Amino acid sequence: MAWYERFAGRLGPECRVPRAFGCHSDGEQWLFVLEDLDAAGYPARRHHLDGASLEQCLDWLGQFHATFVGVAPAGLWPTGTYWHLETRPDELRTMIDRRLQTAAAALDRRLREASFQSFVHGDAKVENFCFARAGALAKGVAAVDFQYVGGGVGVKDVAYFFSSIWGAAECQAHAAAALDYYFGRLGAALSGRFTPLAIEALEQEWRALYPLAWADFYRFLAGWAPGHGENHAYSERMLHQALDQL
Repeated sequence: MAWYERFAGRLGPECRVPRAFGCHSDGEQWLFVLEDLDAAGYPARRHHLDGASLEQCLDWLGQFHATFVGVAPAGLWPTGTYWHLETRPDELRTMIDRRLQTAAAALDRRLREASFQSFVHGDAKVENFCFARAGALAKGVAAVDFQYVGGGVGVKDVAYFFSSIWGAAECQAHAAAALDYYFGRLGAALSGRFTPLAIEALEQEWRALYPLAWADFYRFLAGWAPGHGENHAYSERMLHQALDQL
């Protein structure tokens, strides 16, 4: 409710979310009257993305993160996402991977203490993006499911998004170029508010945190579902890079 009442209206048409026509709570029940995104021109759901669809999702993420850089997540989760360390003590205790278990607190701290903070969607998997119909007036994508929106560095969403669409081979082949594209869109969206030096500093910090963001999600999976398909060779590579940074 805080998201829809306080923050969703700050997003422009290039970063589409459902409009909230009304929200109400009596303390026990919650009512949200939200726009029908299918009727608004976003009826398509995709699980396998071509290059154009991938870029549309990264466009959305870049605009979203740029909008909220430096904004306090008042009323939202102080730390967004459903897998961050504070919410997952049981998974941490059951982890078999001792090196990751030992590093978990340091990974979490580095992500939380980054100089440039924004909001994260918190569950930016491909299933939560709605795609415009070909030839429709609606453009790009719209996003839904903001129950885990809160503070964080944008690359947490980006790493999680990549994990939702690609296996190890695809990550090895495409993640670097996709990350470059994301930072290009993020920088363009920030250009009206930040100096080139500030944008460069943000990009340098978030690029360095990308392996840590991936390792942080890997840590959750390692405790929640050992052997999960998203913990693969590329995840291991990101984990080693993150541990080297620590």
